[in-house]
Amino acid sequence: MRTSSRGIVDPFIVMDVMEAARAAEAAGRHIIHMEVGQPSTPAPAAARAALARAMEEDALGYTVALGLPALREGIARHYAAWDGVDLDPARVIVTSGSSGAFLLAFAALFDAGDRVALGEPGYPSYRQILRAMSVVPVGIPTKPENRYQPRPEEMPEGVQGLIVASPGNPSGTMLGREELAALAGLCEARAIALISDEIYHGLQYDRRAVTALEVTDEVYVVNSFSKYFSMTGWRIGWMVVPESHVRVVERLAQNMFICPPHASQVAALAALGCGAELEANRAVYAENRRLMLEALPAAGFTRIAPPDGAFYIYADVSDLTADSRTFAAEILDRAGVAVTPGLDFDPVRGGRTLRFSYARSTADIREGLARLHDFMKTRG
Repeated sequence: MRTSSRGIVDPFIVMDVMEAARAAEAAGRHIIHMEVGQPSTPAPAAARAALARAMEEDALGYTVALGLPALREGIARHYAAWDGVDLDPARVIVTSGSSGAFLLAFAALFDAGDRVALGEPGYPSYRQILRAMSVVPVGIPTKPENRYQPRPEEMPEGVQGLIVASPGNPSGTMLGREELAALAGLCEARAIALISDEIYHGLQYDRRAVTALEVTDEVYVVNSFSKYFSMTGWRIGWMVVPESHVRVVERLAQNMFICPPHASQVAALAALGCGAELEANRAVYAENRRLMLEALPAAGFTRIAPPDGAFYIYADVSDLTADSRTFAAEILDRAGVAVTPGLDFDPVRGGRTLRFSYARSTADIREGLARLHDFMKTRG
């Protein structure tokens, strides 16, 4: 049977690493997971309890396409509490994870053949989803001295969109208010659609993460309950869009998804009120980050951009290898630590970089760092 050219996208290499780690575990090895960006903690207790009650009391059928009104209102209150943004709940669209939000955003904003700029290194699925929708991703080779974030002067000509991420994946670095405002101003002046990926908001350490909604309303802001709220497998996210775009996205959502998962929406609404538990999780990541920033350079991974947020360290390993995929496989085989080759995030320069995740327990992180230190000593 024939296939479309849209279906020919690159694999998500981290998933291949996860499978190799799973196979090693099935063979009896103890693997430390530093490859996947997934909290090791479960959804907040109150979220799980709320769903248990709802399962006894409600059929949990379809909701309206834009999501439960109470959840949309709760998300709007979240912006008021965290960012001081007065947000109309009507602009909030609940989605099937951030992936669903990106599908809706790209369908609403771009036509086949349009060109969309994005920083590299960056989240690989941006490129692949754009390609699957016949939209052309245009990489911006961001610089370590700019903390792997794009600058206005680096914007390619002839693009219809720009995706920014703060905190970013894989770097964990953030854009400040002035930097976001400069990019938003450029986009407005050149009629470029701006999409701000903010799914790691809440996971910041030395300074506050700034939402693009603080500097402009002409933006699609994508967020998720996956990371800070520790609900990856629940597949529930949200998007904030300009008022004039709500109906456009609603029509797409009705046809593409019918509605986000009702059960996950119930849990997500309760999760918004679980600040103490979630901040305790963040404190674990903060300690893990401290350990990583101390131990990775001591082991020989010296070229890193210290992360402002998320739970990743992105390391330039060009002094150690020109083939990060083979290097990651060697680390898994000899050290029992799974890490992600940079090729996922930067198809041009990623052969010389690795991403380390510190989303697991502190005990796991300590063990993984000890193994990496021993591995690097024996590697010479």
